Amino acid sequence: MIRITSTVAVAALMLNGCGFAPGMIMMNTDGESSVEVPVVENGVPVTAKAKITEINAQVVVEQVERQRLAYANAERPPREKYDRYRLGPRDILSITVWDHPELTIPAGEFRSAEAAGTLINEDGTIFYPYVGVLKAAGLTTDQLRDQISRKISTYIENPQIDVRVAAYRSKKIYVVGEVKEPGIQFINDIPMTVAEAINRAGGVTELADQRTITLSRNDKVYRIDLQGLYENGDLQQNVLLRDGDVLNAWDLSLNKIFVMGEVDKPQSLLMSKGRKTLAEAISDAGGISQSFGDPGQLYVIRSGSPKPEIFHLNARSPDSMLLADRFPLQPRDVVYVDTAGVTRWNRVISQILPTAQVLSESTVTHFPLFQGGTTNTFQHVVR
Repeated sequence: MIRITSTVAVAALMLNGCGFAPGMIMMNTDGESSVEVPVVENGVPVTAKAKITEINAQVVVEQVERQRLAYANAERPPREKYDRYRLGPRDILSITVWDHPELTIPAGEFRSAEAAGTLINEDGTIFYPYVGVLKAAGLTTDQLRDQISRKISTYIENPQIDVRVAAYRSKKIYVVGEVKEPGIQFINDIPMTVAEAINRAGGVTELADQRTITLSRNDKVYRIDLQGLYENGDLQQNVLLRDGDVLNAWDLSLNKIFVMGEVDKPQSLLMSKGRKTLAEAISDAGGISQSFGDPGQLYVIRSGSPKPEIFHLNARSPDSMLLADRFPLQPRDVVYVDTAGVTRWNRVISQILPTAQVLSESTVTHFPLFQGGTTNTFQHVVR
């Protein structure tokens, strides 16, 4: 009786094998996810089930166009109009009055131009012989030269004066993150653009996300697409920097996708320059497992958008890779390959068989008097 009951229980488990199979299974319930996820509707966070969309040619076209529009409509930093360099506190000036060496502090082998120069004080003023105290901050070198010439002409007839900046120290920006030489960069008479600042810092490292360079200015943060500047010639990204700006080159840690399920090498993958297609992701993960995977159940789970989405591709036919190679992935996408039905069944059997064997052996009684025979042997002898 015990043996009959256990056999029936095992058979019942086999009939419901898919429900008891170990591991994940993608439950497709009428084109929606089986769980609710947080979404944003009309600016209000709510919960809803994610829609499952079949990947076809039209969907691929829509995804490519969506990426193009997202790039075109992205907010750009405000453009600054270029102006000649204006002097400021801590700048060091080299002032030369020709034919009057007594008014010029010479620079030589043992004295640099910076050490011999005239320092602009913190209040923006300088002192010069026969001229007195002058306001230098906010002026160009030409404007300062004109002021000195006008005032010193009382003592020197037709003075010939040259004013240059020996050291630029009043205006600076900060370049941090994934650049080869992070640190402070002083703004000089060469326009300090984003490209100029990155180049002065030695360029970005291999771990930099060139699509995500942030500019912090006046308590606001702007995103700059350096890759768009280099590859597409988008000069709107090459904004002019100003004193106090902070450039931060982000790393690729947030630019990953995750390949899971029945592939040969489940792993997270970095998106090279923000580009990777579904076919590339599957290939980088070793391809769909020929022994355990179901190519007809290939999913892309996208949670990064305001409304999470799930895309499904039936990849049983090799020509479906034409669609996979055109389907663009986004950072934080999850690519999931479901388990084949026969694999799930075999896993259920492998889980049940040890228990079934134990139950079978527990119903068998050994009789030493009948030379090790079992209950079945004893019943045969009695007959």
